[in-house]
Amino acid sequence: MSADGQGSSHWFDDEAGPVVRPYAMTRGRTTSAAQHRLDLIAVVVAEPHADDPEDDPTLAPEHVDIVGLCRGTSQTVAELAAELDLPIGVVRVLVGDLVDCELVHVNRPVPPAELPDESILRDVINGLRAL
Repeated sequence: MSADGQGSSHWFDDEAGPVVRPYAMTRGRTTSAAQHRLDLIAVVVAEPHADDPEDDPTLAPEHVDIVGLCRGTSQTVAELAAELDLPIGVVRVLVGDLVDCELVHVNRPVPPAELPDESILRDVINGLRAL
């Protein structure tokens, strides 16, 4: 018996409604095949053929929401998490699922190690000015 005298447990907030745990949205998974490459600033873009993801019975409502948000304009993983009010880990798994289904693709940022050195850029600018 619970502290309020009722026989059943009151496990949700009346104002918020029932709580769906993040692991339920990902079916208990914490990783996906593509997750290791999904940075917070990785840009998610809907594929042109992803017009009706809601017709796919294997997709969860959150999958459909992600495709819908990315259809109009590309979104970063962090923006998707903020817009959907979901943890980053959950969004990474869901986006990984959508990449596997070929409904979205991800443009990854250039790693800092691959960016040109600042001194090289200064030399290029100086060379252009000398022309």
